[in-house]
Amino acid sequence: MSIAQHVEAVIFDWAGTMVDFGSFAPTQVLVEAFNGFNIPLTLDEARGPMGVGKWQHIEALAKDPAIAPRWQERFGRAACAEDIDALYAAFMPLQLQRVGHYSQMIPGALELAGLLRSHGIKIGSCSGYPRQVMNALLPIAADAGYTPDCAIAADDLKAGGRPGPWMALQCVIDLAINHVAACVKVDDTVPGIAEGLRAGMWTVGLSASGNEVGLTSAEWHALSSAERAARKAPAEDKLRAAGAHYVIDTVADLWPVLQDIAARRARGERP
Repeated sequence: MSIAQHVEAVIFDWAGTMVDFGSFAPTQVLVEAFNGFNIPLTLDEARGPMGVGKWQHIEALAKDPAIAPRWQERFGRAACAEDIDALYAAFMPLQLQRVGHYSQMIPGALELAGLLRSHGIKIGSCSGYPRQVMNALLPIAADAGYTPDCAIAADDLKAGGRPGPWMALQCVIDLAINHVAACVKVDDTVPGIAEGLRAGMWTVGLSASGNEVGLTSAEWHALSSAERAARKAPAEDKLRAAGAHYVIDTVADLWPVLQDIAARRARGERP
């Protein structure tokens, strides 16, 4: 059995999935953007809404019950849409400046991409990043050896981004996929898993490399096996509760999952 008969494409997220172990590029910059308005924000707080588009991410933070009172105290009123626009305007140049600093390939990602190509499986991608950031990230990834067959940004589509299915389905169109059920969506966030499920795809959650654990690759690999298990358990539970068909540590562990999905499809199973 050729695996590409049953797995036509894998659609990857970016930060925390293929690049940026621990997903620091968006979160650290969000902390800095809020601090620029004299609104303190912790890295853990910044991680909360991860996976949605960045304007929506900032809006969710500004309206968070723990964060909204800080805005009220600083400005004497609740944050409004114009304030979200201002925060987003401050975030964008910082994100463009910093995305390359954090976006090293995750260990095993390049090898996996090569394996997919050698078996005729197409590589799609989509992200919570807006197009401006995606355009900055793509050449950085290309220089590292990673060039997906398509790349959809959070603000590319009129319908919107995650947790809706539209970016994943645009990948189906751009890649000329015959069967949506032959696609696998790989992501480290709950909105990214929802995106894949709503699009009718198999979904794989990543527990160790992503936003939920939030450690660098060096920090992760410095942990003992017991410490790793303890750190990733909440992320695994969250991704499974979101409906992920599979949960693994990183994309380096994906190939056996794809083989299992191909076997299940060969038996007539659907996502």
